[in-house]
Amino acid sequence: MNHLEPASQSRQQQIFTVTRLNSAVRMILEQDLGLVWLTGELSNLAMPSSGHWYFSLKDMSAQVRCAMFKGNNRRVPFRPQDGMQVLVQARVSLYEPRGDYQLIIESMQPAGDGMLALRFEELKRRLGAEGLFDEGRKRPLPREPRAVGLVTSATGAALHDMLTVLERRAPDLPVFIYPTQVQGSAATAQIVSAIMLANRRAEVDVLIVGRGGGSLEDLWCFNEEAVARAIAGSAIPVVSAVGHEVDVTISDFAADLRAPTPSAAAELVAPDRSTRAQRLVHLRQRLTQAMSRHQVAARHGFVLLQKRLDHQDPKRRLEQQSQRLDELDRRLQQYLRDRLHQGERRLAGLVMRLQAKSPEKLLAIGKRRHQLAEERLHALIAKRQDLARHRLAMLGARLDGISPLATLGRGYAIVRTPSGEVIRRASQVNAGQTLITTLSEGVLRVRVDEVDNR
Repeated sequence: MNHLEPASQSRQQQIFTVTRLNSAVRMILEQDLGLVWLTGELSNLAMPSSGHWYFSLKDMSAQVRCAMFKGNNRRVPFRPQDGMQVLVQARVSLYEPRGDYQLIIESMQPAGDGMLALRFEELKRRLGAEGLFDEGRKRPLPREPRAVGLVTSATGAALHDMLTVLERRAPDLPVFIYPTQVQGSAATAQIVSAIMLANRRAEVDVLIVGRGGGSLEDLWCFNEEAVARAIAGSAIPVVSAVGHEVDVTISDFAADLRAPTPSAAAELVAPDRSTRAQRLVHLRQRLTQAMSRHQVAARHGFVLLQKRLDHQDPKRRLEQQSQRLDELDRRLQQYLRDRLHQGERRLAGLVMRLQAKSPEKLLAIGKRRHQLAEERLHALIAKRQDLARHRLAMLGARLDGISPLATLGRGYAIVRTPSGEVIRRASQVNAGQTLITTLSEGVLRVRVDEVDNR
């Protein structure tokens, strides 16, 4: 008995109400997935008077329902329309009253640059999940490099800046240049080839891979997976120096160290003649890494606290209630339209029934039926008269055929006694008896003189 009680209690603890289940699923979705980026085509866009937007985001084979509340859609700089390709940042959630999985859109922008940003975030997430960006696999730069390699454009300003800094800080430091394109479709393969060439030659102790500033498209070759894997797989420590300080690329995460500019990269790899300067650079690197780790930890803690706050946020509850109100309003309008259509159909049926029962129509039908009946009656009477005439003629003919009068007309006579007995044999008559003889025309009274029985 004691072994059964815990199992029974465990089963009882797993019993959910529908409301509790939907709430638990919503919390799991929002906590585990958080904010996501995705792109797709807008469809079924609805903008009710509440100011919120409801629509579906779809691609070639799937779609998902979305809601964007007016506090967020006010920041959208364009007017969305069905069929428009957009990039959105959203929270994965669940609409509890209906049990529907949906996205709560936080921001929206047209596809284009947004697609590049989406590709950037996706590649960053995927390579980060593989451990390609882990701090534990990053190597320190050599304090006294024997030679420095530069993977950059042979004609760019970045090469001039790095050479100037290296000449100033360490004029006797050998520099090997591995020229490559740093922009365009061919740049990716050339950068990968240059990194591999430097590793095969093994003539430098540190590599600087970079270029000057530019747009996101200009810097995109440093966001390609092949370049990131080449940097991560390099046996030579790599410093990423792409663009200006505000520019961040996938190469920065894959490299052993990120420099804000090509000139800063040259300063990081070139040993200073001053020991104090070297110590400061080392401390700066350690401090930067510590601050980065602290920022990551603080950002992670802030995200956790933000999620916990979001679950209790009155704004979230208000959004849910507002969405519920819009849903009820839509259902009410649909119900009213359905009832109106039912009333119209019922009224049309009653009108048809009333027209079918109209006295004027019934009177016309009655007159028509009376007319048909009268015609049938006349036809029946005429037919009966014809039949009666025909039968009478036949009976007359038959009667004429057996009528005694017809026999009398051929010269025969009917002899009766005065009492009316028909004389058929001579033995019925006595001599001297008076008989009545009926002829074809007239009657005779005769007396019998003699009787012959032969």
